Amino acid sequence: MSRTARVAAALAAAALVLTACGGGGGSDPAADAGPPRPGGTLLFAVSSDQGCADPQQVGSNDSIYSLRQIVDSLTDQDPQSGAITPWLATKWSSNADATAWTFTLRPGATFSDGTPVDANAVKANFDRVPTIGARGTLPKGYLAGYQGTTVTSPTEFTVRFAQPNVQFLQGTSTHSLGLLAPSSVAKTDDERCQGVVGSGPFVLESYTKDQSTVLTKRAGYNWGSSLFTHPGEAYLDRAEFRVVPESGVRTGSLQSGEIDAVASVGPQDEAPLSGAGIGLPSRANPGLPFGISFNLSTALGKDAAVREAVSLGINRPEVVSAVYTSQTKPATGPLASTTPSYADQSAQYGFDAARAGAVLDAAGWKAGPDGIRAKGGTKLTIPVTFAQNISTTKPALELLQQQLRGVGIDVQLQEKQISDVAQIQQSGQFTALWGNLTRADPDILRATYWSGGANYYRFPPGPLDALLTGQAAATDPAKRTQIAGQAQQLIAAQHLTVPVVELTTTLGVAPSTHDLAFDASSRIQLHDTWKSE
Repeated sequence: MSRTARVAAALAAAALVLTACGGGGGSDPAADAGPPRPGGTLLFAVSSDQGCADPQQVGSNDSIYSLRQIVDSLTDQDPQSGAITPWLATKWSSNADATAWTFTLRPGATFSDGTPVDANAVKANFDRVPTIGARGTLPKGYLAGYQGTTVTSPTEFTVRFAQPNVQFLQGTSTHSLGLLAPSSVAKTDDERCQGVVGSGPFVLESYTKDQSTVLTKRAGYNWGSSLFTHPGEAYLDRAEFRVVPESGVRTGSLQSGEIDAVASVGPQDEAPLSGAGIGLPSRANPGLPFGISFNLSTALGKDAAVREAVSLGINRPEVVSAVYTSQTKPATGPLASTTPSYADQSAQYGFDAARAGAVLDAAGWKAGPDGIRAKGGTKLTIPVTFAQNISTTKPALELLQQQLRGVGIDVQLQEKQISDVAQIQQSGQFTALWGNLTRADPDILRATYWSGGANYYRFPPGPLDALLTGQAAATDPAKRTQIAGQAQQLIAAQHLTVPVVELTTTLGVAPSTHDLAFDASSRIQLHDTWKSE
């Protein structure tokens, strides 16, 4: 690897922290069940479905869990060190300013339709990404400034950018840039949402919106990530992801042995699941914490006093203790604490109802007879749009609603389907959105808040732009961390977004299921997963 590639990997390695509890499988040690064995079906219950079966067009964990298994990436990222490691690419290098990245592919990999995973296939994927619609926010962000891919041989190609793009290397390890067969790339966005062809260890057998995603083992698979613990095919024959919105039903099905694993474990589930011998592997998600992001083109979004008062009026520790699992932490910055180049901004995020009231008083928002503030005859009512894609979302928002009413802010909750959120973001028809975004790189800030990008939150051009683009261009790790820290400080000081809680992924895993591993983004990897009964 070149110096730029090495420093990018070193940056991630220095900053990424793994927080895990209970290992990567069930509560019984795998050694007690003997060596890993092939065969069996994993039944996994999730709480929601994003309504699309294309890894390049999903951003919700519940959908990523299954779709990650059908695509390989050029690189992988070690969840413990953060280092970028080989997968489909055996080596890579960049020019001095990280505007061009050259990769060498391993030979012999194929998509499940038989076509080769070659340089032309990579080019087809990258050329198509900029034209994906609203659902393709993540891959488009990783390819910002993309100028094209030059193929020099079946196994070698160079990706070029208009400006330095250090973050691209980590982007190649994500599901969002997982490679699809050219036949899938050529389909329309909506056609791809019905199912795509990848080169991963599993093949998509069927997808039924809001019901299930069924995967089968890819026969002959032999080009796995360098981080996989065994070569060759996956152990499992099948994996079925069932959509079960009710938390109690998921928990009961796991306890009864009807299913093998569940996502979105809530605090009320921890004790009964542990008591039943269920493993609770847990890992904090890097990236943007769950919080409220305003549409800064709206009247309330533009009002700095309103944004500050919302932040001051939220008691984050109370939200965490009341709603989330015991491993969860309050947000302490625009980035989650497990993100490379995270800078602690906790001084900006304390609970201070009196100060929130004073800020609103000074801005002309006066308390009315019902306790809700108003200015110029308009009540301080903030519609917050959300999707119930994990079980903790609505309870957390209902508690926030109560807390903010205490400082005179009327929060109105507007629940939408997770499949509709991307279109709502793109349209700008919202005042504030509740959500998070997972990525193990500080460039998630640029992808989300840069006024020159997708800019779904309508950030106006300003000093933040230079910081966000500057960190993406900084090839020196220390310099990049410094610039990213300045960006976080500015976002926090101006309350441009209101982070509340760090997402911590806690799974429930039956004792007979082993090595259900987290990747660097706290999603799951099933290649090495196996069942002992």
